[in-house]
Amino acid sequence: MSNVLAFIETSPTGDIGGSAASVIAAASRLGTPIAVLTVKPGHGAGLISRLGDFGAQHVYLAESAQTGAILAAPQVAALAEASQAFSPVAVIAANSVESRDIAARFAVRSGAGLLADVVDVALSADGTPTASHSVFGGAYRVQAAVPQGPAVITLRQGALDERAPAGAPEFTTVSLDVETGDAAVIEQVHPPAADSGRPPLHGASTIVSGGRGLGSKESFVLVEQLADALGGAVGASRAAVDAGFIPQSSQVGQTGITVSPQLYVALGISGAIQHLAGMQTAKTIVAINKDEDAPIFDVADFGIVGDVFTVVPQLIEALKARSN
Repeated sequence: MSNVLAFIETSPTGDIGGSAASVIAAASRLGTPIAVLTVKPGHGAGLISRLGDFGAQHVYLAESAQTGAILAAPQVAALAEASQAFSPVAVIAANSVESRDIAARFAVRSGAGLLADVVDVALSADGTPTASHSVFGGAYRVQAAVPQGPAVITLRQGALDERAPAGAPEFTTVSLDVETGDAAVIEQVHPPAADSGRPPLHGASTIVSGGRGLGSKESFVLVEQLADALGGAVGASRAAVDAGFIPQSSQVGQTGITVSPQLYVALGISGAIQHLAGMQTAKTIVAINKDEDAPIFDVADFGIVGDVFTVVPQLIEALKARSN
């Protein structure tokens, strides 16, 4: 099988990012998954077996004192060296802010083609890596491929909910001393304060979103209660954000966050095209709205025409009774 590099994000504390499993799973669809990551010297030993649990067959561990101190440069250098060592047919990274920056820089440096924000990957009949994109607000799926050379692919977070078979990976450890040039220096990192025990919106498998139909910031707590009952993240439409019900960081849509969860529950959301573009690739969509003509029902797998203030409390009680 051909080699495929899977770029693994790490946190400022050196932990593996939440996108690792899906990126490795996508790589395993196209060939032999080789996990590539950068760590500070001496901080990578415990990560190899975890990446093996996610399905990596080889781990390329690049140790650099510049990791976390220089923006993107060590990671791009690690991908470049791993590419020379393994001659991959594709390189896959998460479509996060950090990883798509690194993927784009690597594509330019290596002269490879870049396929961004894909929702699926597969091998074509002739063995060429092919990526699927959701375009025009999710109305169409299109396939794209790089005809010559490796394809650099960024995978929409949450688009794949599968795991590659676990194993005991081989590993290569190298030392990097990167030419910084004009690279930006990271002086301090301030992680966002976690104000709840809910999962982050990016990559969440279950999301409950609320719209203008909730009526007020006080009533928006209903969205949070259902999300907690389902163990999911909280999202919102642009209308709810503009009305001040919830911060913009929770906005789902074309001008917000694009998500692709296993379950998306829309409460009081009419379904403007801007919102649909950010969630239409969810595996199962449930919509609750009192307007039977709301566009959200056109994409919903299950729709309930009713008042959210009547339906949702009953749903929460049913979930609690089932868990007991």
